[in-house]
Amino acid sequence: MFIEEVKKELTTHIIPYWEKLKDEEFGGFYGYRGFDLVLDKKADKGVILHSRILWFFSSCYEVLGDKKCAVLADHAYEYVKNHCIDYEMGGVYWMTTYDGKIADGMKHTYNIAFAVYALSAYYNASGNIEALHLAEKLFEDIETKTPDEYGCVEAFTREWEPADNEALSENGLHAEKTMNTVLHLIEAYTELYRANRSEEVAERLKYQLDIVENKIFDHDNNALKVFFDNKFDVIGNIHSYGHDIEASWLTDRAVEMLGDEELTKKFNALDLRLAENIYNIALEDGALNNERENDKIDKKRVWWVQAEGVVGFINAYQHSGDEKYLKAAGTIWEYIKSDIVDKRPEGEWYSEVSFDHKPHDWKEVTGPWKCPYHNGRMCLEVIKRGIDF
Repeated sequence: MFIEEVKKELTTHIIPYWEKLKDEEFGGFYGYRGFDLVLDKKADKGVILHSRILWFFSSCYEVLGDKKCAVLADHAYEYVKNHCIDYEMGGVYWMTTYDGKIADGMKHTYNIAFAVYALSAYYNASGNIEALHLAEKLFEDIETKTPDEYGCVEAFTREWEPADNEALSENGLHAEKTMNTVLHLIEAYTELYRANRSEEVAERLKYQLDIVENKIFDHDNNALKVFFDNKFDVIGNIHSYGHDIEASWLTDRAVEMLGDEELTKKFNALDLRLAENIYNIALEDGALNNERENDKIDKKRVWWVQAEGVVGFINAYQHSGDEKYLKAAGTIWEYIKSDIVDKRPEGEWYSEVSFDHKPHDWKEVTGPWKCPYHNGRMCLEVIKRGIDF
């Protein structure tokens, strides 16, 4: 029943929504639709958005075998290839105009990682060797242009001069390095390693996993630290519940893809600690709260946090056999169906909902960060894992 419901949401709601945003005139997909469902066809197009759309349709084709998704993945690939990659300077742009020109040439490690992730997934689904070569070139850009002695520097100008990391800093903090970028480097390198089985990719993936274990994981509190200075010393007092539950299954996937028994055993244990902690402190009234800053808990319900909660708790159940995690995943799915899924004819999922069940009407339904990545991936993971109830 659960798998059937999730597959229906994917195939009759999420996929059709994003298919309708295909820009036939200028390529790619339209970049913005507000809460009022008015589509802005001349809004700038986020490169992160397009990488995530490319990943989404590629993965849908690989899992579902739907040729319509293959065509949509091809369309997304052409836009990423022709308008998002900086062939002169390396890396990818941050934002393009609606007609495919450079709107913001900033280079960001997080953003390039998503392009690696998407191009690798497209190769894994389609066999397009050009896409794999582009992914490998962007991997090389990350590994030659961003590392310092502590990890990867995150923000640069188009010319690779250091820049302010405002794009991934939040809560009034100025973070030079972030857990979020490390997490998505791991995700990208996992998919690239699945594509090319490169020992170099494996070694750099292990390097990022080591940063998680030794610099980001708070072993006293079973949580991930969020924001850091350049040397990975923590700044602020923030706990992101969504990133913890997301990391709990993404890092499991990474070590299992590597096939390293010692790493797998280590991260399976760490990740169960993450999931158990989120289960104990973040679940309330059928859904996951967002985060804690100092002593204040932000109880708004964010679309992607709920999606990651479903996958993370299913993963915890698969590794532990503890039925409470499966029950938690089901509870969050019921909340998603009742409160997060936008039932308006032109809607998809609400970005945010208040604790008292009211959608935040100042948050867009499509934008540079609002995409089919988290909710689409949740559906695909449920289908692939085959855990029904």
